[in-house]
Amino acid sequence: MMIESRIELGWRRTPLARELDGTHPLVVVRTDDEQWFRDEVFDAIPSQVIVRRWSAVRGLEESRLEGPPIAGTEDPAGALAWIAMRASPTRAVNLFFDLSPHLEDSRTVRALREAVQQARRTFGTVVLVERESRLPPFIDGEAHHWAPPVPTKDELEEAIRSALREARKTRVITHEVTRRTLDAMVRALGGLTRRQAERVVLACVAEDDRLDASDLDRLVALKRNALGELGGVLEFVQAPIALDEIGGLGKLKQWLASRQGGLDAEAADFGLSPPRGVLMLGVQGAGKSLAAKAVASAWGLPLMRLDAGALYDKFIGESERRLRDSLHQAERMAPAVLWIDEIEKGFASAAGTSTDGGVSRRMFGTLLTWMQERRSAVFLAATANDISVLPPELLRKGRFDEIFFIDLPLEETRRAILEIHLRRRRRDPAGLDVAAMSRASEGYSGAEIEAAIEAALLRAYRDGRRDLTSSDVVDALRASPPLSVVMAEPLASLRAWAKSRCVPAE
Repeated sequence: MMIESRIELGWRRTPLARELDGTHPLVVVRTDDEQWFRDEVFDAIPSQVIVRRWSAVRGLEESRLEGPPIAGTEDPAGALAWIAMRASPTRAVNLFFDLSPHLEDSRTVRALREAVQQARRTFGTVVLVERESRLPPFIDGEAHHWAPPVPTKDELEEAIRSALREARKTRVITHEVTRRTLDAMVRALGGLTRRQAERVVLACVAEDDRLDASDLDRLVALKRNALGELGGVLEFVQAPIALDEIGGLGKLKQWLASRQGGLDAEAADFGLSPPRGVLMLGVQGAGKSLAAKAVASAWGLPLMRLDAGALYDKFIGESERRLRDSLHQAERMAPAVLWIDEIEKGFASAAGTSTDGGVSRRMFGTLLTWMQERRSAVFLAATANDISVLPPELLRKGRFDEIFFIDLPLEETRRAILEIHLRRRRRDPAGLDVAAMSRASEGYSGAEIEAAIEAALLRAYRDGRRDLTSSDVVDALRASPPLSVVMAEPLASLRAWAKSRCVPAE
């Protein structure tokens, strides 16, 4: 049987055309914009190539022809069997939309195998178009995976204009968008698909029938919601903590201030490499997590928390895929801050003999490669309580810009922490003996000081809602020994390890 070559058929040199030219008999495409994908297919594929599409509603039909679907092909196994038994000298690209839920049926799986074999013989292609899919392992391993490229700046600009045109069909829209504002909106929408970008702009315009510079923060919030629809193990975190709401950490604050704006597009245009991230090691409760949140707040960036424990899955290869998808999702939010809290709990087993079949090591390798090779404006803020259990590769220069050690607060810092927490609870520090409380809190972490203030307030409330006194706080501190006493030996070992290896955050 004579099959035409790609060159003879005149395939266009587009990214999608290279995926559908017959090199790969089975292709999986993940996209939430089916209309865009259909348009791209017809733009990429020569007119001599047959294009069929299938859905559970319409069955199998030839997209270039007018007429009813092929009879008896609403059932996925029937449609795939029809393709498998179709002997034709003409190539065909067969698009199956949302087939993955039907692959729990053994008959459908068998029919897919035979349809792929027929496509391989005729240089055709079976394409599974999925929004989010979990394919059987043997199919997932045989398939070639492709994701649409991220829209360009011009394409996102057109998405904004298209959304405004759509909104004007039903309401009067006012917009005041300068060139500078439009560029900022394009950066805010970066990482979204065209369809997602249009939906975000439409949702933003729907609130007040206008679009201007004041909508930038709203666009970022709506973008978080749009990406949240993709699932994964990332959690968007509200980060209202400002740097001045954290006591101490002077060197860390100075380091962050010196690199503010480093993730902006203007900094890249100037020739600066974006800051990569920091690892914050320290005593439990010393403020590592607060500092990670404060980075995002101080820099005005969205904050995402990666739950390393939720990455693990019982299916082979699924844990690694979750991590890759989560890192990709974080890049789509760029510029942004990615926070991995207590990183040693998720990847510590990669340092020694694992009992999970090597999953931890493979996932750790994926993380290291991303940390080293990424070019997106994602700042990694990782925290750890016990860095000694982590693989040494994580600490190599190039992974993080700096490793900070956050120790127990000094007296001046403890005073600041006391005043911050008292003001948060509507108590005036000037009316209390902050110096006495600071002396009594020696060896206590910031979290332990906060807990003591809470206990003191509860005592005052139970005593008839009387005024809080300094002795209430001092008594609460003395009633609960700090972690530095309970875990004195491990803390001493941690301090000794960090002395020559880390930068003190204070």
